[in-house]
Amino acid sequence: MISETIILLLFPALMAFAACSDLVTMTISNRVALALVIGFFVLAVVTGMSAAAIASHVGAGLLVLVLAFLCFTQGWIGGGDAKLAAASVLWLGPDHAMAYLIWASLLGGVLTVIILKFRLMPLPAALARQEWLARLHRVDAGVPYGIALAAAALLVYPDTAFMQGLRL
Repeated sequence: MISETIILLLFPALMAFAACSDLVTMTISNRVALALVIGFFVLAVVTGMSAAAIASHVGAGLLVLVLAFLCFTQGWIGGGDAKLAAASVLWLGPDHAMAYLIWASLLGGVLTVIILKFRLMPLPAALARQEWLARLHRVDAGVPYGIALAAAALLVYPDTAFMQGLRL
């Protein structure tokens, strides 16, 4: 019962929270990535995941963390995005990491185009009073890439061993 609850609620809820947080504040809390990491290890133990499988998930997550950190150092993504991508791959595992990264790239490109188009349009006064919309509309602001990362993770998640192992 606990494992099913964690599988069905924790990962999707944290990904949705990360996306919303990034949209509204342009930040993803370290607590989200930490909760994902802790949740993965709890779930791995509760479901009896083998040490080799845990190691492969951890290896995939660490590889993505290194690659995402390199992107961060170039200013291409934020630090929260890098940590969220790595924590997501920890859950998705090496078998689904590439699909996740491809989806994240595609969705991130679409998101970027939408945000850039949004920034070209005048913002009505009523909307300009909303601090988060005004921030999102600024030409010098970044793109809340956590939205694409979360959407990609939720697209790939149903194919993971965690979800496939459920007897619903």
